[in-house]
Amino acid sequence: MVEGPGAEDQLQRIESVTDSALSHLDLEKLLQELLERVRELLAADTATVLLYNPASRELVATASSGFEEEVRQGVRIPLGAGFAGQVAARREAVRIQHVDASTVVNPLLWEKGLHALLGVPMVAAGHLVGVVHVGTFAHRQFTDHDVQLLQLAADRIALATQMQVSRTERATAAALQRSLLPGRLPQLAGMEFAARYVPGADLRVGGDWYDVFPLPGGWWGIVMGDVVGHGLPAAVVMGRLRSALRSYALLEVDDPADVLDKLNRKATHFEPGAMATVLYAVVEPSLERIRVSLAGHPPPVLATPGQPTRLLEIPADPPIGVRYEEKRRTTEIDIAEGAVACFYTDGLVERREWTLDAGLDRLCGAVEPQPAEAVSAAVMSALTRTHPPEDDTAVLIMRRTSRHG
Repeated sequence: MVEGPGAEDQLQRIESVTDSALSHLDLEKLLQELLERVRELLAADTATVLLYNPASRELVATASSGFEEEVRQGVRIPLGAGFAGQVAARREAVRIQHVDASTVVNPLLWEKGLHALLGVPMVAAGHLVGVVHVGTFAHRQFTDHDVQLLQLAADRIALATQMQVSRTERATAAALQRSLLPGRLPQLAGMEFAARYVPGADLRVGGDWYDVFPLPGGWWGIVMGDVVGHGLPAAVVMGRLRSALRSYALLEVDDPADVLDKLNRKATHFEPGAMATVLYAVVEPSLERIRVSLAGHPPPVLATPGQPTRLLEIPADPPIGVRYEEKRRTTEIDIAEGAVACFYTDGLVERREWTLDAGLDRLCGAVEPQPAEAVSAAVMSALTRTHPPEDDTAVLIMRRTSRHG
């Protein structure tokens, strides 16, 4: 139990700041506010938070009260190394009564003149968030009661940090996604486009994207992609794949399979563990045909005047991110005047409430040889009106029109 009315008062102040500040303080200011209360709570001279970076397996000095040098110098501590690294690796409190090179790896700690340190892990929902430690210039033996108080404060800080990081990552991912999707689809004689992008349940942004761009010689490139995963990591991978694909498209203007081969080599080398399904198509200068290559992506739907709407039978090669030594395949599709092609990600057709075939049937029923904007509206209505998608969804409609219409 927390002993003494003073200690209880301080913990209540920490909890109140944690709850009320989330709506208007950014992470750095929130941590600064909380660390000042921690110093008061434990009568310490310094208080510092180091957040854990799983990618590098390091603790990064993020906020401090009374020890700003550690943050300004961007101190990084490997997991398991020194004082803070041991706190994180063991996920238990560590107390040090003599600070020097034999007990800590960060020289700032003894150069600052600290004599005693107490550090505890920050854990939320079973995940390591970081480490919070306090220090004193005077000689001091931190008690079990001190450990308990700091751990209670650390638990609150960990929860507040996790919530802030999640919120920031969602906002960053959404902004990145918006910046990488075409702001305005191209307008060209003989072809019109319309598109939709909708985040998944709880406004979760993933790695879905679409792209339309001109190529040399009157060709046009069309991309529909879906990075496995959600949030900022998926959006970052999506941005890298999008940029790389555009670059390779300039080297192989008329063969989408070669472009996806190059993209896959890049992804398996530089993005280990990442995976994406990608459709890449090129429209011939005559606009009469498209050439399509699929990397694990669902095939487009084609609606031609006077004919039944159909799901195109195009062979799919493995997704991007899977090592594949065989040559990828390209399929040519005739596009008659007035025909509509619908490109999409699997979030559009996959639901718990129906089978994949049922979702594809609904999609085919919604695609008609009509103006592109009308088709995109009909598709979204038919597939999302009664059963909103859990995954994010991208749709791109292409319609061939008369060059003089």
